[in-house]
Amino acid sequence: MSPGFTKMQGLGNDFVVLDGITNQLDITPERVRRIADRRYGVGCDQVLLAEPAQAPEADFRYRIWNADGGEVEHCGNGVRCMARFLKDHGLSADGRMTLETAKGLTRVEILADDMVRVDMGPPVLTPADIPFRAAERQALYPLEVQQQVFEVAAVSMGNPHLVLRVDDVDTAPVAGLGPLLERHSDFPNRVNAGFLQVLGRDRARLRVYERGVGETLACGTGACAAVVAGVLNGWFDSRVTVDLPGGRLVIHWSGMGEPVWMTGPAVPVFEGTMAAGAE
Repeated sequence: MSPGFTKMQGLGNDFVVLDGITNQLDITPERVRRIADRRYGVGCDQVLLAEPAQAPEADFRYRIWNADGGEVEHCGNGVRCMARFLKDHGLSADGRMTLETAKGLTRVEILADDMVRVDMGPPVLTPADIPFRAAERQALYPLEVQQQVFEVAAVSMGNPHLVLRVDDVDTAPVAGLGPLLERHSDFPNRVNAGFLQVLGRDRARLRVYERGVGETLACGTGACAAVVAGVLNGWFDSRVTVDLPGGRLVIHWSGMGEPVWMTGPAVPVFEGTMAAGAE
């Protein structure tokens, strides 16, 4: 029988979570694409794999693949779901754990009512480290797209993000502009494009066009990047409630050199096994 999987969601950003700790699994881009296919597979935005830790400071390692089969560095909604998966399946006896990702170590704490609090680490703002082609660090950068110039913030939360402030996310050109921003030549590893509406010093709305996926109902690292951009540009105070199409996250960032803290839900949806050939 094929190893089982757990379908999980964080604010509608959905995942197929696999146990590579007690099972030996061979994950390839082709296999990820089959699993993620919403008609012929299980269907998900991303596939997550739990593995034994490699770093001595970590409790577990987890890896992330987008629906197109590309492996990525980090996922805010994914890390919450992974922590809940490890606890629910008895792989972790403690609600507090340190997870190892491609971007480094992430501290996670499972709270009451399906909520999970995550230390997302300090944001990366140096253009070369995002990576983003710019001569020097700025709060906002001019970015030309089809002869139109947009003012965007560029932030990495372990994966690259740009943040574009808009008047209304409901009418923002996410479907049309998102793919052009994702593959803009100034972002050599592509980029997640966030469309941010500021509602007040402590409230915002956000839609995110994720690289390799398209628009998702929620993006945890995107919400973190949006709040960092807002704090740096004087739009926000340190604690911001971010409403995404799939639900709400609370993001706290107290300034340069400090980690970004994200609190939000992680919910199991169903468990199952994939038929031979489907995985």
